[in-house]
Amino acid sequence: MFVDLGFAPPSNAYLTADGLKKPELYFPLKLFVCEHCWLVQTEDYTSAESLFNKDYAYFSSTSHSWLEHAKRYSQMIIERENLGADSFVIEIAANDGYLLKNFVSADIPCLGIEPTDSTAAAAEKLGIPVMREFFGEKLGKQLAEQGKQADLIAGNNVYAHVPDINDFTKGIKAVLKTDGIVTLEFPHLMRLIEHVQFDTVYHEHFSYLSLFTVNQIFAKAGLRIFDVEELPTHGGSLRIFGCHKENTREELPSVSKILDDEKQHGLRDLKIYSEFQSKADHIKNELLTFLITQKEQGKTVAAYGAAAKGNTLLNYAGIKSDLLPFVCDAATSKQGKFLPGSHIPIYPPERLKDQPDYILIFPWNIANEIKSQLATIIAQDKTQLLVAVPEIRTLQ
Repeated sequence: MFVDLGFAPPSNAYLTADGLKKPELYFPLKLFVCEHCWLVQTEDYTSAESLFNKDYAYFSSTSHSWLEHAKRYSQMIIERENLGADSFVIEIAANDGYLLKNFVSADIPCLGIEPTDSTAAAAEKLGIPVMREFFGEKLGKQLAEQGKQADLIAGNNVYAHVPDINDFTKGIKAVLKTDGIVTLEFPHLMRLIEHVQFDTVYHEHFSYLSLFTVNQIFAKAGLRIFDVEELPTHGGSLRIFGCHKENTREELPSVSKILDDEKQHGLRDLKIYSEFQSKADHIKNELLTFLITQKEQGKTVAAYGAAAKGNTLLNYAGIKSDLLPFVCDAATSKQGKFLPGSHIPIYPPERLKDQPDYILIFPWNIANEIKSQLATIIAQDKTQLLVAVPEIRTLQ
């Protein structure tokens, strides 16, 4: 066993006031690692349809830094692949159009595949064609038969979210043009372990991926990875560049370098996985001690960012509103609701004008962006900003 985070509700299942009257469904949250392919997956999971439904509350455009990240990627890949009016781009999990709007602006034909009605509607308002479907081999073949094969397939933070990763990859194979490429971004398992990012473990993430493992999945589907980049996003991610196995693109040294780095970090040895549980427990205990101490001393603590990773942390630690009265979030889709499990209410950022002594930032991956956003709301000489992973620390 890799890590056992107990039982928790789906981390993006934000509750309405009426929802508090209904029993919540809790599921085991455990990770296991395969000693052959070294794929890390959750033991139990809920269906994709129940997680990514019409009420899905995560809108990518809420984060300004993520919008800039998407814009930089778009500019890079358009130039690198010489994409133009005769090209065709598909994004899998297009969300609210945060990425494809850059291709629309460049007059490059594109298609978003997005199963959640809430975000798909937002993308369509930007002039982006959207198919409201889950992606897999069946849909990939269907699009290919319709003559909609892609010069570029993009998938940002979707690869870890699919229940059947082999079927998903076969879909990429089917819909990719002979000379086309696919880029996928996903959190890097090596960084998750290195920085004890156990709060990124939740039911919406089915897989936790290394380059070594993805390399094997691609090979099984008739694809290969020819380049890879390390990214700072989400606490450390990989962006892989893939093509058909028969494609003559040269494999760049970046691939062997990261494969070697993973091996040196022990990702193909059970020891590093067996040590992870105690490190997660230490973070949980440190946070609980901090919150109890502040309450005993009469200090006020609020939280910012109703993120899925925050829900994992809260439910694992058993933290309720007696220790953390509320959380604020800029996404209007979450405001007025409650965090699953802990039932902590979600308010707009303006609630922080009450100047709590501490604000605990759950999405630590964009902590600096949030710090800038809060500068006009809080008095920094009164309120300290904190993150809890991989340890309790104050933002400087």
